Amino acid sequence: MNTSNQKKPVLVWDVPVRVFHWLLVISFTGAWLTSESEPPQMIHYTFGYSACVLVLFRIVWGVVGTRYARFSQFVKGPAETMGHIKSLLTGNQHSGLGHNPTGALAMISLMILILLIGLTGYWSVKEYLGHFMSGAHEAIASLAFGIVVMHIAAAIIMSLIQKENLIRSMVTGKKQGSPDQAIRYPLYFVGIGLALVWAYYFYMILSGSLPNLTQ
Repeated sequence: MNTSNQKKPVLVWDVPVRVFHWLLVISFTGAWLTSESEPPQMIHYTFGYSACVLVLFRIVWGVVGTRYARFSQFVKGPAETMGHIKSLLTGNQHSGLGHNPTGALAMISLMILILLIGLTGYWSVKEYLGHFMSGAHEAIASLAFGIVVMHIAAAIIMSLIQKENLIRSMVTGKKQGSPDQAIRYPLYFVGIGLALVWAYYFYMILSGSLPNLTQ
């Protein structure tokens, strides 16, 4: 019996991608939960700026990272993205293991919005354009939150359609595929390095060592 075409768990998401994903979840959630009250204001700044640092790393990793981490693998043009959305409505599934074009659109949109949230938050701290900038900061944050909710819902729905837990895949790094589709190295050192840099930057802001960002 030929088993060469049988699918089995293969490594798709490297450690840096997974560390980025879950640290961004922590940073965005922390910033959202501390956005409305005064006492944890410094914590809000810390979560917000650390989220921006993660996005900047992901931009670099999208160029030099492993196969499925690279933007060239999953960022498609408008025609292909619309074609994928239409295919979802007809019940067709994305055949690749990486991000599908619709997921890529949500991912890129969220990354841009997080950087805009950080920028408008910084300008708000500096009282640039007064209440307008504060309003823009809150509006962009609300839009980003909406995309996050849709992203979570899409992950759950696609998990049911594909009969594969996509959320768990972002923990283990593995999806069902053939051996030739797998990436070769998980890159633990890069992932651990990212976590350490994030933690150091988090501490520096929270301790007030970077006053230009918070005063």
